[in-house]
Amino acid sequence: MKIIRNILAVIVGWIGGSAVNMGLIMTGHSVFPIEGIDPNDMEALAAVMPTLEAEYFIFPFLAHALGTLVGAIIAGLIAVNHKMKFSLSIGFLFLIGGIAVNYLLPGPIWFGALDIIIAYIPMAWIGGKIALKLSSRN
Repeated sequence: MKIIRNILAVIVGWIGGSAVNMGLIMTGHSVFPIEGIDPNDMEALAAVMPTLEAEYFIFPFLAHALGTLVGAIIAGLIAVNHKMKFSLSIGFLFLIGGIAVNYLLPGPIWFGALDIIIAYIPMAWIGGKIALKLSSRN
């Protein structure tokens, strides 16, 4: 039963974090719409990304960081043992996705560096710490 619960920790953490990520990305497209660009058209987005101002990168960064944080907290809370390892596994999953997105939609170098360095592993570690603290209260 422990193994199943630990596997579910990763799956539910990944789904929960992804939901937060997508919600913030969609909100960002509403708050800072890119004129003449369909946000679902990856080629058009890739072409315009290097020309965008910094405000267009606020929501993507928040989406990556908060999605990872929430996913890591969820995984840490559900995991039976090794809670920090399961939280960090969410960070690694999201890091792989972040690297892929930064490759497919190349934005400014400063954003790619900030995103890869801060939004994933550090946020997963913080999420793991929060999960450990919340778990110790029970």
